[in-house]
Amino acid sequence: MSTSLSPAVLTAFAFAPDCLPEPFGQGHINRTFRLTEPDGSRYILQRINTSVFPDPAALMQNIQRVTAYLSRRILLEGGDPLRETLSLRFTVSGDPFFLAPDGEAWRVYRFIENSLCLQTCENAGQFAACARAFGTFRGRLQDFPAHTLTESIPHFHDTPRRYEAFHQAVTKDPLGRAASVRDEIAFYLEREEQAGVLLKGQKRGDLPLCVTHNDTKLNNVLLDATTGRELCVIDLDTVMPGLCAFDFGDAIRFGANHCAEDEPDLQKVQFDLYLYEVFANQYLSACAQSGTALSRAETDSLRWGAKLMTLECGLRFLTDYLLGDTYFHIDFPDQNRLRCRTQMKLVADMETMWDAMRLS
Repeated sequence: MSTSLSPAVLTAFAFAPDCLPEPFGQGHINRTFRLTEPDGSRYILQRINTSVFPDPAALMQNIQRVTAYLSRRILLEGGDPLRETLSLRFTVSGDPFFLAPDGEAWRVYRFIENSLCLQTCENAGQFAACARAFGTFRGRLQDFPAHTLTESIPHFHDTPRRYEAFHQAVTKDPLGRAASVRDEIAFYLEREEQAGVLLKGQKRGDLPLCVTHNDTKLNNVLLDATTGRELCVIDLDTVMPGLCAFDFGDAIRFGANHCAEDEPDLQKVQFDLYLYEVFANQYLSACAQSGTALSRAETDSLRWGAKLMTLECGLRFLTDYLLGDTYFHIDFPDQNRLRCRTQMKLVADMETMWDAMRLS
């Protein structure tokens, strides 16, 4: 990756011309650099991927409002907002991002020192830290007017709509792949009636709209490098209105399973009920400690979040496979099919443990 940047970007954020950008992190969506100023202070500079997020102004308004709200809340709690939430550096004209002459959109965050970011959970303690981070995030934003946020990716967790796209892909079958995945197609069709459980709960008024992160993996939580404790939730691009079951479920899909997403040996793919319980206990406790004890209906919805987010993700892999692998990056031809099958195995495991997944 080239480290060359347009001088206009550095000037826009009042960086010294001799600041040297270093490629930083392992993200695949945005282009990320770390900059060091002459006084030693460090910042994260990112080019926003406008192919994925075509409205950077709305995206950055979401992030600006949420981080400002979190900063105020953390101060009231006696915490350190410069370490416990992302802090934007504004342009010289006071904007939260800079639209360069070439059309590229850039933003800057203060770098959080003495922190680390893990790509995978190595033990239950790290998964518990992930749970506390996102539970605290949920609790601190309880009173934020979620409905005022823009959907950076509209209908992201609208599972019935994902099924509509799936049906279209099966019907079109542009590469003639449907015949080779009959079992996978049948699996998802058998569960289609369950797709709207969470959205129906929202429409009834049982499940309140809240601020959701929508990418609740451990690599979106910074840990304190000294203590290993949760420190800060990062990557706020998909922060938008949603249901807490979305965030809970996506975290379970990612973390309560010890195998790679494209593991070919399904005997190795197992839903870990113990890790599910660890995450649930720490998540609910962190919500409560932040002043947001979940209602009975919300708590009951969490196991549905785990199942439906896993079901939805597998459905998206299968849809993309049928359409010729046009959305998810693949490293080999059958990868999306394997990804789909691991999600199916996790869903099947959850169904056998369904009663045990009920939370008190």
